[in-house]
Amino acid sequence: MKPLIEITTVPIQIEMKTTNAKLEYARGTAEMEISREKNGLSIKSRPIKVNIDTYEARNSLTPTIARYLEQGAQKGQQAAYEATATYARQGQLMVETKLGEELITKFAGEAMMKDVKTNVGLDFLPDPGPEITWDPGEMNIRYEMDKLAIDWKLNEGSFEFTPGDIEFTIAQRPDVVIKYVGGPLYVPPSADPNYEPVDVRA
Repeated sequence: MKPLIEITTVPIQIEMKTTNAKLEYARGTAEMEISREKNGLSIKSRPIKVNIDTYEARNSLTPTIARYLEQGAQKGQQAAYEATATYARQGQLMVETKLGEELITKFAGEAMMKDVKTNVGLDFLPDPGPEITWDPGEMNIRYEMDKLAIDWKLNEGSFEFTPGDIEFTIAQRPDVVIKYVGGPLYVPPSADPNYEPVDVRA
């Protein structure tokens, strides 16, 4: 007699997906800024300066009233000094004179010679001449090189770690399949067209 029931088991089906761990490194970036400051060449020159003072020279030609009075006073004072010296010298000569010496003739000769020396001499105008002074010239040269500034901006690199992963997926759940493989059942059994009565006499 054949079995009437066929039992089949379906095993569980699991899919496993793994992701490996990884370590990623991001490189750092670098930025550079360059700035230039220009200086260059600087030259400063000052030429010679001539100073001419003609105040005294102009006063010798056309003196001012104050200078004219001052010169007159100086000449009068000088004449008084000279007359005093002359009278003192003449008095000394008169004290030391000898008999028979002609003092008047000697005094007249000295006075005449004095007038000749005073009135005959040449004089040049203006007297004094202009006063000339000068400031020396000056030259300053200054040179400065350009200034170059470099600014670095560095960003450090970074590490990024991705951990591993395991993923389980159930593709098929476990199951039990029960299948009836026998023929049809007739109630009563005599209704089966292939029914054969059971011989119970033996």
